[in-house]
Amino acid sequence: MSNSKHVPESDIPKKNIDYSLQINRWFLKPIGAWPQINSPSSVYKIMILLQIFICSSIIAVPTIPCLLHVLFEANNIKQKLNVSGPLLHRALGSIHYWVLLKRNRDIHKLIQHMEADWSLIQKIDEREVMLQHAKFGRFVVIICAVFMQGGLFLYSLGKSMKTITIIVGNETFKTHPTNCPIYSKIIDTRFSPVNEITLVLQNLTMFVASFSTVSICSLAAVFAIHACGQLNVLNAWLRELVENQKRNDTNQKLAAIVEHHLRTLSFISRVESIMHKASLAELMGCTISLCLIGYYTIMAWETFDTAKITSYIFMYLSMGFNIFIFCYIGEIITEQCKHVGEVAYMTDWYNLHHKTARGLILIIARSNNVIKITAGKLFHLSIVTFGDVIKTSMVYLNFLRTMTM
Repeated sequence: MSNSKHVPESDIPKKNIDYSLQINRWFLKPIGAWPQINSPSSVYKIMILLQIFICSSIIAVPTIPCLLHVLFEANNIKQKLNVSGPLLHRALGSIHYWVLLKRNRDIHKLIQHMEADWSLIQKIDEREVMLQHAKFGRFVVIICAVFMQGGLFLYSLGKSMKTITIIVGNETFKTHPTNCPIYSKIIDTRFSPVNEITLVLQNLTMFVASFSTVSICSLAAVFAIHACGQLNVLNAWLRELVENQKRNDTNQKLAAIVEHHLRTLSFISRVESIMHKASLAELMGCTISLCLIGYYTIMAWETFDTAKITSYIFMYLSMGFNIFIFCYIGEIITEQCKHVGEVAYMTDWYNLHHKTARGLILIIARSNNVIKITAGKLFHLSIVTFGDVIKTSMVYLNFLRTMTM
């Protein structure tokens, strides 16, 4: 659509799609959730199934005894609340992992759609617009990974290094407290080497669950920001439609704009259909998690446990950042979709031929019917929703304080 120099055809699709999704692939491959772009061999498929089985077992095996502890051994509400945080984290990770596996083919189609978008780019300036959005998408993924994995690492490190003293009969032992207590009728985790094995397995569980959460969050961010890049390219085409109106191919350009607009909206609809269940789980889970982490921080503040307070603060920031990413991508998608209609109206459309100008009305009308990114098709994800999550978690926190203090 522009007069810039052409990009070599062989330089466009593969390198740029790899650049956009490189970090996502680092998180998805270890848990067996990366979509297979090319048809894998039978041996490779078996290896992936084995990988999924191992990751699922790592999450399930320590979680079930922990759930039994909450149901049958925790004597009061404080003990139940102390275990609820780690259990909720594993539950969220399990949901995200299930979404990644169940919608693997749909994610593959979105990746193919992105590859086709890069292949269609033929101008240097359009490529630069998409590269800027790809860089921003990578930046968001890196920040998301640092917050989530960093907070989890500090929490696990603090728990693993801490020791407590227990007395059994006339003997005194030192042991490491587990992240999530195990039902004692299944196994006694107080003594070595069972204590160390349990601790390692529980830390693995937390990191597998965390990989799933980071993966779903980062994929949503990359897909949404890619769509914004496509809409920005579309805006440039709309401006050039009026600037180059003296040419005879105005109608063809308008047809290309409409086709590209519908193609991008279709991409956004697919993202919404894949992510809405994970978004609902993240919205509800983060609201409760923020409440629980706030409660744990208050409990640790009473004993002035610096290590716990530091790890809880990082966990709070990571949970808050996760839900912020979901709400932020919902906000920018909505704004960018509306912006297409505004750009179409703000161009000098009155200088176009009246038949061509009438075609812009359809673009403006379609832009007003915004495709929204939702949580379970119930809540529109936006910055306002993020504020509601923070306020709701504070309300729950006050309720917990009233009940337990």
